[in-house]
Amino acid sequence: MFVFIGALLLNIYAIGLIVFRALVYRTRLYRPMLWNIWLSVVPIIVLLVGGIGGVLLLGILRPAGYIALILTGIIWLLLLPNASYLITELNQSHRREDEDVPLWYDIILVITLAMSGVLNTVLNVFLAHYIFTLTVYGDYATAFLAPAPLIAVAVILVMLGLGMYLGRYPRFNSWDVRHPAQFMRKLRAHFGERGNLAACIGFSLTYAVFLALMYLVTAGPMIEGLISLERLRGM
Repeated sequence: MFVFIGALLLNIYAIGLIVFRALVYRTRLYRPMLWNIWLSVVPIIVLLVGGIGGVLLLGILRPAGYIALILTGIIWLLLLPNASYLITELNQSHRREDEDVPLWYDIILVITLAMSGVLNTVLNVFLAHYIFTLTVYGDYATAFLAPAPLIAVAVILVMLGLGMYLGRYPRFNSWDVRHPAQFMRKLRAHFGERGNLAACIGFSLTYAVFLALMYLVTAGPMIEGLISLERLRGM
């Protein structure tokens, strides 16, 4: 619970820093940052609504429940890179020469923004991990560490790295899949350029490892707590 509260407060703090920057230092309000924070939270909302609804449907009408979970999973995967995309804000400098904003302020602003993306991503993957485990194995916390859920988490993290690359470099958005022909043309053109495929692989794997380590540090204790609680109940 504390991780969820901490993530919420970190998002609010990031929003506050962005808004106060404009108010205190008389600069323009950088709206894309606010929009990116909102987009990073949307996958959690989709997963909570669709995932809980799908699990509840399993107890009433199993086929409908599975369909709801599959559709939720597809939509969630398309939106999920928007959460981790905030990490790449560290690559950018939004400072202008005519803005009298202290460097220390912009440093903490961008770090807070990036870390909110990290926590939002971890919570997204943890919720998916939980729903997958609950759906396949039932209410058994030890199943969190079963091969299938762990492989699913690893695949999701690699896909996240790929999604981040596609968003930052070819500049794809989640909703670009609505135009598959245009999407494929742009994709072929990008990877037709020399070196882009290798850069994509390197980027995707490097960020996937980083997110895996953050998941281990943040979600690991939550999973350990659930397993310990289950063992206490069985005593």
